[in-house]
Amino acid sequence: MTTQSTLTHPGTLPGTLSLGLIRGSAELKQFFRIREQVIFTFAFPSLLMVLLGSMLNSSMPGMAITTGQVLAAGMIGSGIVSTSFNSIGIGLASDREAGALKRLRGTPMPAASYFIGKIILVGFTSIAQVALMSVVGSLLFDLELPTDPMKLLTALWVFLLGVTSCTLLGIALSSVTKSVSGAVAVTNLIYIALQFISGVFVTPISNLPKVMVTIASFFPVKWICQGFRSVFLPAEAATQEMAGTWELPMVALVLTAWCVAGLLLAKLTFRWSNEGR
Repeated sequence: MTTQSTLTHPGTLPGTLSLGLIRGSAELKQFFRIREQVIFTFAFPSLLMVLLGSMLNSSMPGMAITTGQVLAAGMIGSGIVSTSFNSIGIGLASDREAGALKRLRGTPMPAASYFIGKIILVGFTSIAQVALMSVVGSLLFDLELPTDPMKLLTALWVFLLGVTSCTLLGIALSSVTKSVSGAVAVTNLIYIALQFISGVFVTPISNLPKVMVTIASFFPVKWICQGFRSVFLPAEAATQEMAGTWELPMVALVLTAWCVAGLLLAKLTFRWSNEGR
């Protein structure tokens, strides 16, 4: 005998996760419909890698690596900052300005499903970004792709912590600006500035003024890039870091702290509309 609990009710709404997956599919379709956005998202970091790596590619004294390889490894890390921090900050600002967030609040779909959809978009684009830039770095600068299980594990947790922290910070930042144009300006200003002071464009990072690196140490970008350098470069390259080591425990600590801080900031600052500002 079929019990009441096993009956299927036609009027029952899908669960939060199911709706989130549907929303994620819609986010991906919307993303790939805008060709200019796709090209900029994936091509810009790789183009910077090619241009800067070609200009700065020279042998490092006493080491079997080049400055181009160091730059490429760090830029793979900074690439996921673009696909998480920048894209979520601009995307939420766009949805808020268009009134999509306000309309969403009045529908049966849980807010969590909306954010699951955004997470799917960020996760997919970040994985694609890492894959693309790894191939470019390997083909043009002979960057050695990791095969050691420990390095692959490091790549995984740095990726997860980096994407999570930057996504949450992007959510928080999206509420600071009133318009999409403002979000674009603010996110890119922060992103580019942090890349410079975090040693992404300067190899080795020890060539930067110490005060710059000290400031950069308070933010995720430096640690994400340092984590990825530890994955793609040989152990001897760690001597070029400011501390002379990869400092992986510190990488984990700082990125975890930013995940917690980002969550708190996102919860405190998130707004459904620009009304009342």
